Amino acid sequence: MRLTLETRQVGRVTIVQCKGRIVSGEESEALRAHVAWLLRDRRAIVLHLGEVVFIDSSGLGTMVRILTSTRQARGDLKLCAVPEHVRKVLELSHLTKMFDSHESEDHAVAAFYRAPVQAEQPVAKGKSVLCIDRNADVVTYTRELLRREGFDVHTSNNLRDGLILMRVTRFDLLLLGAEMAASPATEKSFRDACACLPVIELGSEFSTLEAGEATTGLLEKIAACLQSGSVS
Repeated sequence: MRLTLETRQVGRVTIVQCKGRIVSGEESEALRAHVAWLLRDRRAIVLHLGEVVFIDSSGLGTMVRILTSTRQARGDLKLCAVPEHVRKVLELSHLTKMFDSHESEDHAVAAFYRAPVQAEQPVAKGKSVLCIDRNADVVTYTRELLRREGFDVHTSNNLRDGLILMRVTRFDLLLLGAEMAASPATEKSFRDACACLPVIELGSEFSTLEAGEATTGLLEKIAACLQSGSVS
């Protein structure tokens, strides 16, 4: 079973879900290269190992090298959902204390937010904004626009990850994309978490608006919403 890597951003944290085998050769090289690519502009990385079926000594060495390179870049790497067979290998290799392991993604993300790592750019001191939208381009555009306006911006592509962020840090404003759906339990928890938070809904037409119009309109809505604390 070849190694596959699925990556997603949860606020300031990057989660890499590993599926398959971490072994000598292409798999280890792929994992090392992927993390090196992430370290160009990211510093908080979680390896989700829940679906790793086998790891050999070379794969374990790759994980140690990844941890070292991440810390050399003034970042940090945490593990989550470590399977029993991987945990035993770490114990036998006396590497348990080297890696910061957590039961779940939620706990790993929370650990980073309790002690944020050094980023390439200083964390903004302005109002804190959470943007949730399925469209990766919309999320990227919104993040860069608002950062340049002095906001502290956190992003997610789904409600579950957004809920994780809302549990670990406080936001002044939520930007919510159209037709965001999740399980009934997640949707209820999300609505409860939003009860006292100003919300701006990004309509389905937002992604197709002329860029200048979209920028002006969004910034005007944000200014009005933060001033009044209202929901729009």
